[in-house]
Amino acid sequence: MTIGVEFGARMITIDSKQIKLQIWDTAGQESFRSITRSYYRGAAGALLVYDITRRDTFNHLASWLEDARQHSNSNMVIMLIGNKRLHSNSELILLPERSVLLRKLELVKRLCDVLTYFSTATAVIEIEYDLEARREVKKEEGEAFAREHGLIFMETSAKTAANVEEAFIDTAKEIYRKIQEGVFDINNEANGIKLGPQHSPSSPNSPGSNQALGGSNGCC
Repeated sequence: MTIGVEFGARMITIDSKQIKLQIWDTAGQESFRSITRSYYRGAAGALLVYDITRRDTFNHLASWLEDARQHSNSNMVIMLIGNKRLHSNSELILLPERSVLLRKLELVKRLCDVLTYFSTATAVIEIEYDLEARREVKKEEGEAFAREHGLIFMETSAKTAANVEEAFIDTAKEIYRKIQEGVFDINNEANGIKLGPQHSPSSPNSPGSNQALGGSNGCC
Protein backbone atom coordinates (compact mmCIF):
# COMPACT_ATOMS: atom_id res chain seq x y z
CA MET A 1 0.00 0.00 0.00
CA THR A 2 1.36 3.40 -1.00
CA ILE A 3 1.42 6.07 1.69
CA GLY A 4 1.66 9.56 0.21
CA VAL A 5 3.63 9.58 -3.05
CA GLU A 6 6.53 7.45 -4.30
CA PHE A 7 8.66 8.28 -7.35
CA GLY A 8 10.51 6.11 -9.83
CA ALA A 9 12.02 6.35 -13.32
CA ARG A 10 12.46 3.79 -16.09
CA MET A 11 14.06 3.82 -19.54
CA ILE A 12 12.20 1.94 -22.28
CA THR A 13 12.57 1.68 -26.05
CA ILE A 14 9.73 2.51 -28.42
CA ASP A 15 10.21 2.61 -32.19
CA SER A 16 14.01 2.45 -31.69
CA LYS A 17 13.90 5.56 -29.50
CA GLN A 18 14.89 5.75 -25.84
CA ILE A 19 12.01 7.02 -23.71
CA LYS A 20 12.38 7.92 -20.05
CA LEU A 21 9.27 7.36 -17.96
CA GLN A 22 8.99 9.41 -14.78
CA ILE A 23 6.45 7.67 -12.56
CA TRP A 24 4.67 8.99 -9.49
CA ASP A 25 2.86 6.32 -7.46
CA THR A 26 0.15 8.16 -5.55
CA ALA A 27 -1.93 6.84 -2.66
CA GLY A 28 -5.49 5.77 -3.37
CA GLN A 29 -6.87 6.52 0.08
CA GLU A 30 -9.46 9.27 0.36
CA SER A 31 -7.28 11.16 2.86
CA PHE A 32 -4.60 11.63 0.16
CA ARG A 33 -6.97 12.70 -2.63
CA SER A 34 -6.05 16.40 -2.46
CA ILE A 35 -2.35 15.52 -2.72
CA THR A 36 -2.97 13.19 -5.64
CA ARG A 37 -4.81 15.91 -7.57
CA SER A 38 -1.67 18.04 -7.79
CA TYR A 39 0.15 15.24 -9.64
CA TYR A 40 -2.40 15.08 -12.46
CA ARG A 41 -1.20 18.45 -13.74
CA GLY A 42 1.63 18.07 -16.21
CA ALA A 43 1.13 14.30 -16.57
CA ALA A 44 1.00 12.69 -20.01
CA GLY A 45 -0.57 9.48 -18.72
CA ALA A 46 -2.16 7.84 -15.70
CA LEU A 47 -2.84 4.31 -14.48
CA LEU A 48 -6.17 4.06 -12.66
CA VAL A 49 -6.00 0.93 -10.48
CA TYR A 50 -8.69 -1.01 -8.65
CA ASP A 51 -8.50 -4.29 -6.71
CA ILE A 52 -10.46 -7.14 -8.30
CA THR A 53 -10.98 -8.68 -4.84
CA ARG A 54 -12.56 -5.49 -3.41
CA ARG A 55 -15.67 -4.21 -5.19
CA ASP A 56 -15.60 -0.95 -3.25
CA THR A 57 -12.41 0.05 -5.10
CA PHE A 58 -14.20 -0.56 -8.41
CA ASN A 59 -17.24 1.40 -7.27
CA HIS A 60 -15.05 4.45 -6.58
CA LEU A 61 -13.50 4.49 -10.06
CA ALA A 62 -15.90 7.05 -11.52
CA SER A 63 -15.01 9.55 -8.80
CA TRP A 64 -11.25 9.10 -9.26
CA LEU A 65 -11.58 9.27 -13.05
CA GLU A 66 -13.55 12.51 -12.78
CA ASP A 67 -10.78 13.93 -10.57
CA ALA A 68 -8.08 12.89 -13.04
CA ARG A 69 -9.81 14.44 -16.03
CA GLN A 70 -10.77 17.59 -14.18
CA HIS A 71 -7.19 18.32 -13.08
CA SER A 72 -5.23 17.15 -16.15
CA ASN A 73 -4.95 18.07 -19.81
CA SER A 74 -7.71 16.65 -21.99
CA ASN A 75 -5.30 14.44 -23.97
CA MET A 76 -3.87 12.54 -21.02
CA VAL A 77 -3.75 8.79 -21.68
CA ILE A 78 -5.50 6.78 -18.97
CA MET A 79 -5.20 3.03 -18.52
CA LEU A 80 -7.64 1.19 -16.26
CA ILE A 81 -6.02 -1.68 -14.36
CA GLY A 82 -7.75 -4.47 -12.52
CA ASN A 83 -5.10 -5.58 -10.05
CA LYS A 84 -4.86 -8.97 -8.33
CA ARG A 85 -3.39 -8.29 -4.92
CA LEU A 86 -2.75 -10.68 -2.03
CA HIS A 87 -3.82 -8.68 1.01
CA SER A 88 -2.35 -8.75 4.48
CA ASN A 89 -4.60 -10.40 7.06
CA SER A 90 -5.39 -6.98 8.53
CA GLU A 91 -7.05 -5.92 5.28
CA LEU A 92 -8.94 -8.81 3.81
CA ILE A 93 -7.61 -12.29 4.47
CA LEU A 94 -8.56 -13.60 7.88
CA LEU A 95 -5.73 -15.23 9.83
CA PRO A 96 -7.13 -18.81 9.72
CA GLU A 97 -7.64 -18.56 5.95
CA ARG A 98 -4.16 -17.16 5.44
CA SER A 99 -2.68 -19.96 7.53
CA VAL A 100 -4.36 -22.55 5.32
CA LEU A 101 -2.87 -20.92 2.23
CA LEU A 102 0.60 -20.82 3.78
CA ARG A 103 0.34 -24.49 4.76
CA LYS A 104 -0.57 -25.34 1.17
CA LEU A 105 2.44 -23.45 -0.14
CA GLU A 106 4.72 -25.09 2.43
CA LEU A 107 3.44 -28.51 1.39
CA VAL A 108 4.20 -27.69 -2.23
CA LYS A 109 7.74 -26.67 -1.27
CA ARG A 110 8.33 -29.91 0.64
CA LEU A 111 7.01 -32.08 -2.19
CA CYS A 112 9.06 -30.21 -4.80
CA ASP A 113 12.17 -29.49 -2.77
CA VAL A 114 14.51 -30.54 -5.57
CA LEU A 115 12.60 -29.07 -8.49
CA THR A 116 12.88 -25.39 -7.54
CA TYR A 117 11.28 -24.05 -10.70
CA PHE A 118 8.35 -26.43 -10.47
CA SER A 119 7.87 -25.51 -6.83
CA THR A 120 7.80 -21.80 -7.65
CA ALA A 121 5.39 -22.30 -10.53
CA THR A 122 3.06 -24.38 -8.38
CA ALA A 123 3.14 -21.80 -5.59
CA VAL A 124 2.14 -19.12 -8.09
CA ILE A 125 -0.76 -21.27 -9.27
CA GLU A 126 -1.91 -21.71 -5.66
CA ILE A 127 -1.81 -17.96 -5.08
CA GLU A 128 -3.57 -17.13 -8.34
CA TYR A 129 -6.25 -19.72 -7.59
CA ASP A 130 -6.80 -18.16 -4.16
CA LEU A 131 -7.09 -14.69 -5.66
CA GLU A 132 -9.54 -15.83 -8.34
CA ALA A 133 -11.67 -17.42 -5.63
CA ARG A 134 -11.82 -14.01 -3.93
CA ARG A 135 -12.58 -12.08 -7.11
CA GLU A 136 -15.47 -9.64 -6.64
CA VAL A 137 -15.16 -7.74 -9.93
CA LYS A 138 -15.43 -9.67 -13.19
CA LYS A 139 -12.97 -8.88 -15.96
CA GLU A 140 -15.91 -8.09 -18.23
CA GLU A 141 -17.01 -5.33 -15.82
CA GLY A 142 -13.61 -3.68 -16.05
CA GLU A 143 -13.64 -3.96 -19.84
CA ALA A 144 -17.12 -2.42 -19.99
CA PHE A 145 -16.11 0.51 -17.75
CA ALA A 146 -13.04 1.14 -19.92
CA ARG A 147 -15.07 1.11 -23.14
CA GLU A 148 -17.67 3.46 -21.69
CA HIS A 149 -15.06 6.01 -20.63
CA GLY A 150 -12.55 5.63 -23.47
CA LEU A 151 -9.79 4.01 -21.41
CA ILE A 152 -7.23 1.31 -22.15
CA PHE A 153 -7.80 -1.80 -20.01
CA MET A 154 -5.60 -4.53 -18.59
CA GLU A 155 -5.59 -6.90 -15.63
CA THR A 156 -2.34 -7.29 -13.70
CA SER A 157 -1.03 -9.20 -10.69
CA ALA A 158 1.03 -7.38 -8.08
CA LYS A 159 1.92 -10.76 -6.55
CA THR A 160 3.24 -12.50 -9.68
CA ALA A 161 4.09 -9.28 -11.61
CA ALA A 162 2.00 -10.51 -14.56
CA ASN A 163 1.33 -7.66 -17.02
CA VAL A 164 2.77 -5.03 -14.65
CA GLU A 165 5.56 -3.97 -17.02
CA GLU A 166 3.23 -4.32 -20.00
CA ALA A 167 0.82 -1.83 -18.42
CA PHE A 168 3.49 0.88 -18.30
CA ILE A 169 4.82 0.08 -21.77
CA ASP A 170 1.37 0.03 -23.41
CA THR A 171 0.50 3.36 -21.79
CA ALA A 172 3.80 4.83 -23.00
CA LYS A 173 3.16 3.51 -26.52
CA GLU A 174 -0.23 5.23 -26.60
CA ILE A 175 1.38 8.49 -25.44
CA TYR A 176 4.04 8.10 -28.13
CA ARG A 177 1.35 7.48 -30.76
CA LYS A 178 -0.39 10.71 -29.76
CA ILE A 179 2.92 12.56 -30.03
CA GLN A 180 3.46 11.18 -33.53
CA GLU A 181 -0.05 12.22 -34.56
CA GLY A 182 0.42 15.74 -33.20
CA VAL A 183 -2.15 15.38 -30.43
CA PHE A 184 0.43 16.40 -27.82
CA ASP A 185 2.29 19.69 -28.26
CA ILE A 186 5.83 18.57 -27.43
CA ASN A 187 6.93 22.19 -27.04
CA ASN A 188 4.55 22.60 -24.11
CA GLU A 189 5.91 20.84 -21.02
CA ALA A 190 2.51 21.21 -19.35
CA ASN A 191 1.51 18.19 -21.46
CA GLY A 192 4.01 16.04 -19.57
CA ILE A 193 6.38 15.68 -22.53
CA LYS A 194 9.99 16.85 -22.27
CA LEU A 195 12.55 16.55 -25.05
CA GLY A 196 16.02 15.18 -24.39
CA PRO A 197 19.02 17.52 -24.03
CA GLN A 198 20.08 17.05 -27.66
CA HIS A 199 16.96 18.86 -28.89
CA SER A 200 16.97 22.62 -29.37
CA PRO A 201 13.99 24.52 -27.92
CA SER A 202 13.88 26.49 -31.16
CA SER A 203 13.64 23.36 -33.30
CA PRO A 204 11.55 24.10 -36.42
CA ASN A 205 9.94 20.68 -36.25
CA SER A 206 6.20 20.82 -35.85
CA PRO A 207 4.61 19.11 -32.81
CA GLY A 208 4.01 15.44 -33.47
CA SER A 209 6.38 15.08 -36.42
CA ASN A 210 8.60 11.99 -36.52
CA GLN A 211 11.73 14.13 -36.36
CA ALA A 212 10.55 15.95 -33.28
CA LEU A 213 11.65 13.10 -31.03
CA GLY A 214 15.10 13.02 -32.62
CA GLY A 215 17.29 9.99 -33.13
CA SER A 216 17.45 6.67 -31.37
CA ASN A 217 18.93 8.21 -28.24
CA GLY A 218 16.26 10.85 -27.73
CA CYS A 219 14.08 10.69 -24.68
CA CYS A 220 11.01 12.48 -23.46
